[in-house]
Amino acid sequence: MKKLSKFSSLAYLVLAAITISSGLFAGVAYAGIFVWADLPGAAPDVEAVTFEGTETAVNKISADITRQIAGRSGFILSSICPASFELTAAGECNLVTRYQFYDSVQQRGVGGTQTALPKHRSGFTPQQIDLGRYLFFDPLLSKDGTVSCASCHHPELGFSDGRGRSIGIGKEPTARGAPSLWNMTFLTSFFWDARANSLEQQAQGPLFDEKEMANSPEKLLASIRSNAYYPAMFAQAFPDIEKPTLEQLYTALAAFQSSLISLNSRYDQYAHGFHQALTADEIAGLNVFRSFVARCAECHQPPLFTNNQVAVIGTPEPDGLPFDSGAEKTFNSTKLRGGFKVPSLRNIGKTAPYMHSGRFEQLGDAVAFYNKGRGHALPENEQLQLHWHIWEPNLTDEEIARLVDFLGTLTDESLLPEVPQVLPSGLMPVQSLPLSEITKEQKDKANATDTVAAITTNNAIKNQGN
Repeated sequence: MKKLSKFSSLAYLVLAAITISSGLFAGVAYAGIFVWADLPGAAPDVEAVTFEGTETAVNKISADITRQIAGRSGFILSSICPASFELTAAGECNLVTRYQFYDSVQQRGVGGTQTALPKHRSGFTPQQIDLGRYLFFDPLLSKDGTVSCASCHHPELGFSDGRGRSIGIGKEPTARGAPSLWNMTFLTSFFWDARANSLEQQAQGPLFDEKEMANSPEKLLASIRSNAYYPAMFAQAFPDIEKPTLEQLYTALAAFQSSLISLNSRYDQYAHGFHQALTADEIAGLNVFRSFVARCAECHQPPLFTNNQVAVIGTPEPDGLPFDSGAEKTFNSTKLRGGFKVPSLRNIGKTAPYMHSGRFEQLGDAVAFYNKGRGHALPENEQLQLHWHIWEPNLTDEEIARLVDFLGTLTDESLLPEVPQVLPSGLMPVQSLPLSEITKEQKDKANATDTVAAITTNNAIKNQGN
């Protein structure tokens, strides 16, 4: 592996084009790579590293950039609501969608294509949402500063992580995969086993789980309060509180996650009356999806494509893994043994592998599972009470293919949030992909020039604190 040359005293930071003057920081990313080149000026102090060792160097550089940028005026949280939200007279962000003009059976988000959404979380200010955005991407929240919320809920992977079982702080797999976070504001229970009843409660799970972020409440609070920038940011988001609290941190994370809205897919355009949004094959797939034969829509009810309930479907575990009892423990009910939350199918094309532990790599295989007969994959020693919708629909290969076509129409990332490229902790924000999974082409490009120190990123640095 070719090593990156040690930066000379004349090395200068180049992000395709960058300006640092009068307290302003602006730049763009070139082909998703940050570049330091030998140009006149001062440079961060970085030792020579191989490409695989770049993460450590980048953390040092990121801390240096943070001091240069935020040290002058701190981080200024946004006073503007995210897209699709309007600012109310009370200073809170209110979600606006076309679905609000429709009715719904018992106002639960159940019905046909033009169906009202269920109630959702609201009442967060722009500053609280923006503070949650910084916290979500900051590895400072983990015990050793190596894992952020975004490590398992990656924006480019449907806010999941592309793994059957997520990887926590010790690089060891957890028991289950990371579910997507899109449209969490409409849900009333969280985790695969439905053990949390609010986003605030859900946040505490990974923060303090020894296999995930492995922090403690005491250490987390101390890290936030001792940081050079977070106390002032918390004061912007919660002006009536003297100093940061854990409750504020949970609220901020809930505020940010409540802003992750995906309701403008091609399916949604079709549902609102623009029928040209879907092809004939996709419409055929929608018809299969809603049919009483396939019964997909009985649990994956539009428009959220989940009924927010637990279902026992008898999905098998990956080879070599023990049986997962699921929601049985949560509710202390043998009826729910092997039961899991019905996931939303929004952005399903981005969140492979599928099921709670990644049993199926391909979407077509996950669909085919439901076609193979009731209980066909159960372990011999398990007698589960399967959901009554699980049966043997005997769909043809053509119908399964059309179902997969339709599921592809549920992708919508038009409201993907901005990834902050400078964090208050000075640690490295989430990358476009883990360094170990960077493509050979990207590696070759990074190694082509001795003056390149590379890290993938999905957004340009646009302004101070952003």
